Amino acid sequence: MPVYLDCNATSPMEDAVLEEVMNYMRVEYGNSGSRTHSYGLDAKRAVESARAKVASVVDAEVNEVFFTSGATESNNLAILGLREHAESVGRKHIVSTALEHKAVLEPLEVLERRGYEVSLVRPNSGGWVEPEAIRAVVRDDTVLVSLMHVNNETGIVQCLPELTELLQNHPTYLHVDGAQGFGKDLDGLRDPRIDLISVSGHKIYGPKGIGALIARRRGYEKPPLTPLVFGGGQERGLRPGTLPVALIAGLGVAAELAALHAAEREKQCTEFRRTMLAAIEPLEPVFHGDQARVLPHVVNLSFPGLDSEALMVALKDHVAVSNGSACTSSSYEPSHVLKSMGLSDDEIQGALRFSWCHMTADVAWDGVVGAIKRLM
Repeated sequence: MPVYLDCNATSPMEDAVLEEVMNYMRVEYGNSGSRTHSYGLDAKRAVESARAKVASVVDAEVNEVFFTSGATESNNLAILGLREHAESVGRKHIVSTALEHKAVLEPLEVLERRGYEVSLVRPNSGGWVEPEAIRAVVRDDTVLVSLMHVNNETGIVQCLPELTELLQNHPTYLHVDGAQGFGKDLDGLRDPRIDLISVSGHKIYGPKGIGALIARRRGYEKPPLTPLVFGGGQERGLRPGTLPVALIAGLGVAAELAALHAAEREKQCTEFRRTMLAAIEPLEPVFHGDQARVLPHVVNLSFPGLDSEALMVALKDHVAVSNGSACTSSSYEPSHVLKSMGLSDDEIQGALRFSWCHMTADVAWDGVVGAIKRLM
């Protein structure tokens, strides 16, 4: 089997997480809404324990965590859930960036069709958006600023501390898509000025199909979100439906382990990166984005004159890599992220994303380099 180097698409699951999930599927399978017997009470305790663990990663309050099916749903809830409030106060302007995941861009397009104005700020050539450029387009009628914490294609960290400082005295809500940075860049999401944070379980070595929206209060006021679906009243009426206790419990363990072992994992990923870059250096790769701002487990690059599709075929017996976001890979469209950064068509056509983690096996880099050389 090839070594898996596509952890930004989805990550392997920690053994401790898998054990927790299976326990709540096989043994403690009660409904957390059932309050008349021990099965239900045990399930409810598991949910609340997981809620506390997720909250702890970003220094949020337990009652500010709402479980969802993943970051895509959380993004939709954060953006579309503000619609009623925005219309009631007459503030229908939203600021975001050209780097965003489709799970942000498409809900914004929905609002545009309903009469909202959306301003998308372009990144610089380094792949990050200057905070001052965002602040420059924020207006009195801006109801929401939405941007990602870490880009899924390049691994570049956005300037959240600087942006939160610039927005300190503006009433706009700040939403951060934290799918790629939650549990990895810990300090980045702990700023209380960030009102809404989207979380994905399967990016932090947890199960697929579970995530969270963290909705911080400002004093005693919670973000004025309204539900997108109805029926049952679970999650304090914001996201109804029977809670997937096993997945929630798994997310809790994954979040706890991420916070506990963040430094150790970062060290392992940094060492893997050093070994990889040393091995491919003779091939003269072109790196995309400001490498000083990239998390240590990601690299986006191209080899001059080589097409990414041909590269992936050549490497398929050695490593499993991707050439963009897994959510849009079936469309074969050029990366909107790399395009917004000003890359040439040839660079975009040849771009590959390598992403790994602390559980990634050693790679026989001689074989990888040899396979690439044969294409040159």
